[in-house]
Amino acid sequence: MTEWLVRHFVRMSEQTDDPAVRMRYGQFAGIVGIICNVMLCLGKGAIGLVSGSVSIVADAVNNLSDAASNIVSLLGFKLASRPADPEHPYGHGRYEYLAGLVVAALVLAIGINLAWSSVQKIIAPSPTEFSGALVAVLVLSIAVKLWMAAFNRSIGRRINSDTLEATAVDSRNDVISTAAVLACACISRATGVDLDGWAGLAVGAFICWSGVGLLRDTVSPLLGQAPSPELVEHIHDKILSYPGVLGTHDLMVHDYGPGRQFASAHVEMAAEADPLESHDLIDNIEQDFKMEDGLIVTLHYDPIVTDDPEVRDMRHWISHAVEEIDPRITVHDLRCVPGPTHTNVIFDCVRPAGSALSADELRERVARLVQEHYPRTIAKITVDESYVSSQQ
Repeated sequence: MTEWLVRHFVRMSEQTDDPAVRMRYGQFAGIVGIICNVMLCLGKGAIGLVSGSVSIVADAVNNLSDAASNIVSLLGFKLASRPADPEHPYGHGRYEYLAGLVVAALVLAIGINLAWSSVQKIIAPSPTEFSGALVAVLVLSIAVKLWMAAFNRSIGRRINSDTLEATAVDSRNDVISTAAVLACACISRATGVDLDGWAGLAVGAFICWSGVGLLRDTVSPLLGQAPSPELVEHIHDKILSYPGVLGTHDLMVHDYGPGRQFASAHVEMAAEADPLESHDLIDNIEQDFKMEDGLIVTLHYDPIVTDDPEVRDMRHWISHAVEEIDPRITVHDLRCVPGPTHTNVIFDCVRPAGSALSADELRERVARLVQEHYPRTIAKITVDESYVSSQQ
């Protein structure tokens, strides 16, 4: 059913990183969510008020808040689809992340409110009426929310949307909370022990825990999280696949929203090659990334001396020697400037994320290693930070 609806709303061949296509997916998910949640709120609200169940009334309010979350998501996709302008040259894609953040905050607020209402019910218990209508509406709610969780997860994964993934998790939480309310209602009916307040408290605590996790996941891209290892590996391997490329380093990926990623990297090529040919190859690599991956990549040309065996051997030795300090350390852009009394060995050294050594400490230790092995040299080291992972 879920796949049928998706197929008949948007064409499967459309590019899901296209802002207009993403907006249609988001609008579709938002409208379906609003309709389902409003209907569930009305049904559970009526039953909860008649039966006097605080957990069912809280569950109805939860559905109303879910409808508000769907409206937030819908608005987020609409704003994210706006084209770039002079004030926002990278587009407005991060509105999707902001919408996901608001949804996560609403989930957390709902959990706190439910827990508080349940504590009040525990302190001042009131009778809860059990009926066939109560069971029917809760069972129906569980079925609808299970479908909504699968529906939002399917679309969220199709367009790589954290907002819809968060909505799917919220629907899953609703299934758990409603199932707990139904179970406690049945137990209370069978034993005469009123568990309504305790059920609400447990569900509220679970929703709060889930909301904190969602907040963490949605805040991370806004703070500039590292790109996925899969994307880093793809960019790295694709650059190295071109003939004439000797290596790549200093990769940076900037995320301005789903489908709006920009990357830059340095590409090592033989210094002896025709610079015009090297420049042409770099242009081709950039264009291939744009056409094949929808990724705007800017590449910097680093000429590497390949016909000097002494420099080649020195580069090889230093690359392996620094691994004694930390196997994650990498070295690049090595060149030698000889003089009458000594030779300057100039290179960059990547300090891995989480290293116990500061940049100055790392520079000093690497320089000491080089000077011990090559006494007539002075190491001039630039320490770079890793912006993608512990290894580039």
